[in-house]
Amino acid sequence: MERSPKAFDLALFFAALSDPTRLRLLNLMNGREVCVCYFVEILGQGQPKISRHLAYLRKAGIVMARREGKWMHYRIVAPSHDGASKLLSETLNVLRAQKAMQVDLARLEKACCAPRRAAALETAPLPVLVEAPHCETC
Repeated sequence: MERSPKAFDLALFFAALSDPTRLRLLNLMNGREVCVCYFVEILGQGQPKISRHLAYLRKAGIVMARREGKWMHYRIVAPSHDGASKLLSETLNVLRAQKAMQVDLARLEKACCAPRRAAALETAPLPVLVEAPHCETC
């Protein structure tokens, strides 16, 4: 017996967008794939807390994860629901214009592009651009 595809959970989608930390994570992933270690460094929160937020975003169908050795990389995916996909796109545009979100992006640029990265990031893989570049050296 075949299982029917799970319906998109619009309430879960909106709940995923209702948390400031999850919005910051989405802003940092906008257009790129980022390793969890960068989120920890930039947001100044513990890895377990960041991972819980990322799991929530995955469950909501907003992000996907990829493992590379010991590193977990995350990036945004378009939700299967057309309306939710449009809402997510507009949300990302609004986030991009927010001063606090721009500060996070500047921290990401500094963390990945500085000649000398923070000790916690020395061996971490650099964020990979998925769409548009965020700086000239990455």
